[in-house]
Amino acid sequence: MAVPSSRPAGRVGRPGYDLDSLLAVAVAVFNQRGYDGTSMEYLANRLGITKSAIYHHVPGKAELLRLAVNRALDALFAATREPDTTTGPALDRLENLVRRSIHVLVEQLPYVTLLLRVRGNTTVERRALARRREFDHLVEQLVQQARDEGSVRTDVDPALVSRLIFGTVNSLVEWYRPARGLGADELADAVVAVLFDGLRVTRPDSR
Repeated sequence: MAVPSSRPAGRVGRPGYDLDSLLAVAVAVFNQRGYDGTSMEYLANRLGITKSAIYHHVPGKAELLRLAVNRALDALFAATREPDTTTGPALDRLENLVRRSIHVLVEQLPYVTLLLRVRGNTTVERRALARRREFDHLVEQLVQQARDEGSVRTDVDPALVSRLIFGTVNSLVEWYRPARGLGADELADAVVAVLFDGLRVTRPDSR
């Protein structure tokens, strides 16, 4: 059953339902059953409303998917525009981007989970995958810049490093649950320690 909201977002539908609460339930159902395996009829039954009530907010299921994956993608791209990910040494910017991305994952866990499960079967999914590749390219550029600055080992390929870093970050959706008591900062500290200690160039002792 949808969670009532006292502050409507988007167009207001039936009392007790707004676009945000509808979207939250839709994302939960998509993650449980799969996007392709979820019909509008099933979603309406899960919400306890008619399909026409859903259509008051969105033209169809594809729009729910678009809103959901864009919520995750917009948060990730916002992280790339923060001061600590755009200024300073490239390796520091990369580390800060990883930390911010983990915060996005924790705060938007259902939406990021859904984003990582799209396979390109629809126009919405293909656009989401294109934006993911754009984000991956930004990460790869940061790794290359850090390598050019001499702070990252030169014996590893930047494209491979970027995939390994965010492969690790993305894998968190498979087991991380907020109820387990591990916060975003602790999670980010652990991931950064594991990934970056092996990535940094080790300077010889100057003594």
